Amino acid sequence: MFNEITIGPLTLHTYGLMIGLGFLAAYAMCYYRGKKMKMEKSGDILYGIFWCAIIGGLVGTRLLYYIVEIPEIIKDPSILWDFKNGYVVYGGIIGGILVSWLYCRIKKVSFIEYFDLVMPAVALAQGFGRIGCFLAGCCYGKETSGAFSITFHTSAFAPNGVALVPTQIYSSILDFLHYGLLLLILRSQKKDGETAAAYLIFYSAGRFVLEFFRGDLARGSVGVLSTSQFISVFTFLAGIVLLIQRKHALERV
Repeated sequence: MFNEITIGPLTLHTYGLMIGLGFLAAYAMCYYRGKKMKMEKSGDILYGIFWCAIIGGLVGTRLLYYIVEIPEIIKDPSILWDFKNGYVVYGGIIGGILVSWLYCRIKKVSFIEYFDLVMPAVALAQGFGRIGCFLAGCCYGKETSGAFSITFHTSAFAPNGVALVPTQIYSSILDFLHYGLLLLILRSQKKDGETAAAYLIFYSAGRFVLEFFRGDLARGSVGVLSTSQFISVFTFLAGIVLLIQRKHALERV
């Protein structure tokens, strides 16, 4: 749709621009909340987690894409070094969490505290990222005859000239609402880990439902479920387990 913005000799890709804005907004939110919550050395640690999350997230998105696309890669190995597309959000979430956990272990700080602090910011960044998806035309929805639809005309990803469910817009709205809800939970939580658990539960449930409206079906599947729906089942259960574990920890105090 509006994949590029040209300002004189400078061309900006709107998808990358929105991803960048999302990262900056997420870091600003974490830094502000960290200071307000008086987390010791939060600035230095958050700076490290910020880069760990970005690096782990970028690597994770690509690795999960490779896993999902193994049959296609066997047919055409050039996919391995085609970086124009081929990124899976769930891989970024998992990769970012794992690398950030490792960083906190090395720094000997409580991962769960920063897990709570960072996850609302992740939802915020995802909201910006889905706007980028909308502008680029990727992650598009199924064909629809409904009143609320979007028709692309110059997209390199979505089918052009066809009314589609605006899944990117729905996702972005849900992500921003998710961000606000997680902030409320963070401010009132009684035990570390509750906000992180809420992120896993809410995001997984929302993503599972939205997958039914996605039209880009060539993203792999596990039985009757899309790859993202399959992963959502496990991240949802992980959130439930974490919430129960933190509740029991509170009862033991």
